[in-house]
Amino acid sequence: MSGGVMRSGFSRRVFLKSAGVVALGHSALGIAQNASRSVKGSRYCAYVGTYTGAVGGGSDGEGIYLLEMNAATGQLSRRKLVAKTPNPSWIAIHPSKKYLYAVNEVDNYRDGSGSVSAFSINEASGDLTALNVVSSEGAGPCYLIIDASGKFAFVANYGGGTVAVLPILDGGVLGAATDVHRDGTHLGSTQATDAPLGSFAVSGHDAPHAHMIAPDPQGRFVLATDLGQDRIYSYRFDISAGKLGPSDGARFVSLPSGDGPRHFAFHPNGHWLYAIQEEASNIVFFHYEVSAGLLTAQQTVSSLPAGFAGTSFASEILVSPDGKFLYAANRLHDTIAVFSIEPDGKLKWAGETSTMGDYPGQCRIDPGGNFLYACNRKSDSITCFRIHRDTGLLAFTGQYTAVGSPGSITFLG
Repeated sequence: MSGGVMRSGFSRRVFLKSAGVVALGHSALGIAQNASRSVKGSRYCAYVGTYTGAVGGGSDGEGIYLLEMNAATGQLSRRKLVAKTPNPSWIAIHPSKKYLYAVNEVDNYRDGSGSVSAFSINEASGDLTALNVVSSEGAGPCYLIIDASGKFAFVANYGGGTVAVLPILDGGVLGAATDVHRDGTHLGSTQATDAPLGSFAVSGHDAPHAHMIAPDPQGRFVLATDLGQDRIYSYRFDISAGKLGPSDGARFVSLPSGDGPRHFAFHPNGHWLYAIQEEASNIVFFHYEVSAGLLTAQQTVSSLPAGFAGTSFASEILVSPDGKFLYAANRLHDTIAVFSIEPDGKLKWAGETSTMGDYPGQCRIDPGGNFLYACNRKSDSITCFRIHRDTGLLAFTGQYTAVGSPGSITFLG
């Protein structure tokens, strides 16, 4: 979902110019040399996908950027543009660390579809070399993930309302889709059932809108959210054929009408799943039945502070690597809520912090579990927060990295 307002007194153009000078200055001092796809001297490579066109309400990015992360301080140093490709708003790295894949969130690739681009990663420099581009089998692809085997990419097409399975062939190139699903025509209500008082978050229920797709930790089932239908679908996955089939029981679980399920995150134990609803700005905790791929709701909590009234759009949800804490990003409210995960899996409010930017979309925890990064799309910046490992709370490090319209960040580590 796009939209939002700039905060008064904050110019992203001025910030981008000034912060970019600082970041590029670091690059000129030689930080950009001797990159590696793993930790080398306490540094990681990081890739940022951006919005390059009108989609998403921002067009200041140029493609995919390569940055360098200092694992001790969390600082990101701006390095260079490594791929010019349209609207690579979501990127993912192959388990082998040899390839990178990016959605192209467009609707003009072929027959009204978007596309997915494949790149090889240069081990020494981190540079990307284009391999090929294939249809995403639906307009506006917005999410992409690679399965643990490295044999398939799963993509969700928001505009087209489809999910697709793309095979990964020898050399990292993508093949044509082995399966495509567009499930049902059920639509939720315009107004979210559980929206905060006074909310005008009313988008997304004009048609099916696939927003996320990902395999479960065991790789037996694949789950997918459809915001327009207020459903989370469950498919049994046939890895030999690259096909999605119905689970053994119900094929979907329904969320309250209009709430708009967006993203979900599994707990490290593989038995708990947390889904964030974009228009209701809440989180639902589910028990996940591993043998059948089924979800049973246990708890619903707001991603906003008690007493909040007005409009906000929830965006991202993360579980800490140790399974102790959960993080939820709120756009317009421009915060990250922090919850502790209790022994029974239920959530307990721990606090919140400003993202120090405008309209945070994707957030990501670094490979060491010490820092959280927020992609602030409308203020052209990525902000860095240190994670307190005992409380889960976030402390802003004071570090801004200037990147035009950042959509996602991922680490090579």
